[in-house]
Amino acid sequence: MPSDPHLSSPARSAPPIDAELGAALRTLEAVPFTPENLVARQERDAAARPRPALKDLRADGRFEMEELRVPSGGQDVTLVSARPAGVGGPLPLLFYLHGGGMIMGNAWSVLPRLLRELALPLELAVISVEYPLAPQTRHPGPIEACYSGFVWAAAHASELGIDAARIVVAGKSAGGGLAAALALLTRDRGGPVPLGQLLLSPMLDDRNNTCSSHQMAGTDTWDRTSNATAWQALLGDQYGTDDVSPYAAPARATDLSGLPPAYIEVGSAETFRDEDVAYANALWQAGGRAELHVWPGACHGFDTYAPQAALSQDARDARTRWLRRILGQSSVSNRPAR
Repeated sequence: MPSDPHLSSPARSAPPIDAELGAALRTLEAVPFTPENLVARQERDAAARPRPALKDLRADGRFEMEELRVPSGGQDVTLVSARPAGVGGPLPLLFYLHGGGMIMGNAWSVLPRLLRELALPLELAVISVEYPLAPQTRHPGPIEACYSGFVWAAAHASELGIDAARIVVAGKSAGGGLAAALALLTRDRGGPVPLGQLLLSPMLDDRNNTCSSHQMAGTDTWDRTSNATAWQALLGDQYGTDDVSPYAAPARATDLSGLPPAYIEVGSAETFRDEDVAYANALWQAGGRAELHVWPGACHGFDTYAPQAALSQDARDARTRWLRRILGQSSVSNRPAR
């Protein structure tokens, strides 16, 4: 990795963790992901992570659920489509990409919270994408699967009962990085234009050499060792080179003009803090719109580990307000200019 002159001084102390979050984190396993333990950790995660069936996701008829198979580069990608039952008219769509460092997670396990916290109160549809994981599928496989699903959903908006002019791409952690990459890719290919991009602690920079990545080494729930393992799994031989595509690592992009408005959040005590703040700043410098929240004392995934903490509730409220605001605005006024 290239050296960073501002890190030549002794390691800086990490920002303090919020007290409520700290209490929750004391119960968590602190072993990072490494190339040596990756397969075993993936197998354990797949066995332990909940993957609710459609009948359970329907929640006694509160939601309409469907699994869709969409062609993508010679193989299919699964889209899990959901919407509040009995709500008429074309609905706005949250096109959601799950987290898990590109090496874990699935499209089903994230839906109960998304449906409860966003789909019901905002009356929006959700499509969650089962993109392929690394290292079994390396870049560009995951982002191409997301792009295929996004283009297909926009083209089939009428039969899905969604408003193609009000689609927000969204994701958390690795999914946030994929959502940012998807906004770049659809801009550059002239694809459908998202109304906005909701980026929750997005994983954006494969170089893994910011101040915060060093500050939080061995401390954050996702530290620079786990991060390096995940990027190496995704990029293979390209890892550590200058040839990494911005569609893999959006922090590599040199042109952030013409992108949809972004909501970016991150914790002050997490590995991704500096790369996410830098991305928001780069969007502003390119003439774009971005709302940035740096939650004090928050680690990576804080609202998952401690959903009842005051900080987690504040973060959920802020995301919901941004979504309500952008969905209520005219799609024409939000359409970015190149």
